[in-house]
Amino acid sequence: MDVMKDYMVPDAFGKTTIRNIYMDTDNFRLVRASIEKPVYKEKLRIRSYHPPKAEDEVFVELKKKYRSVVYKRRLALPWDQVQECFNRDLPLPSDTQVSWEIDYFRGFYGKLSPAVFLSYDRKAWYDAYDRDFRITFDENILCRRQELALNGPIWGRPLLGQDQILMEIKCSGGIPLWMTHFLSENHIYKTSFSKYGTAYARMILGTFPLSGVSGTVENPGFATSPAGGYPYAVKGPA
Repeated sequence: MDVMKDYMVPDAFGKTTIRNIYMDTDNFRLVRASIEKPVYKEKLRIRSYHPPKAEDEVFVELKKKYRSVVYKRRLALPWDQVQECFNRDLPLPSDTQVSWEIDYFRGFYGKLSPAVFLSYDRKAWYDAYDRDFRITFDENILCRRQELALNGPIWGRPLLGQDQILMEIKCSGGIPLWMTHFLSENHIYKTSFSKYGTAYARMILGTFPLSGVSGTVENPGFATSPAGGYPYAVKGPA
């Protein structure tokens, strides 16, 4: 968007492909609770920004949301150690406040296993004067329930329509006035969109909820296998 050039700078890493594995119980307790839109919800994922080798760091992230405010707890660990801990149901090899919170979460919900692989290509922009204000653009959002490994190839079923991009505004305070004017002038409004929640609805329930549209669209024939911010729907290039 041209309007951002006077106020924001692109992230130094440029366009990044983000890989996520969302962890859940065998009956999808976490995502089922999330899509009911409670006052408080939480989820656990493992994230990487490239196909990791055994010794490469990945991020175990505990994401909490209370009254529309998102809190993230993040721990960097080698990929092979993360796999061993979750496969064998062992504590994380770290002695920090964040690791205690993540292990408590795991103990509270019981055995957690990989549920969905989600990947997307992201461009991020930061406010030139306030790094707390950030805008991200996600495209090529893909999901699958097979080959649930961060070091595998990128493939899956798309969550967005053709030529659609997910824009997310992330801030700790208010949105700058220039951005508010831009959104209003272009009739871009806040909507609710959860990548994991949408993937669950599409793959497990066989339906695809459309943002801003009542009801669902059936999605027959989808193959299945055993097991933060303010989003805005934007069409066309960012």
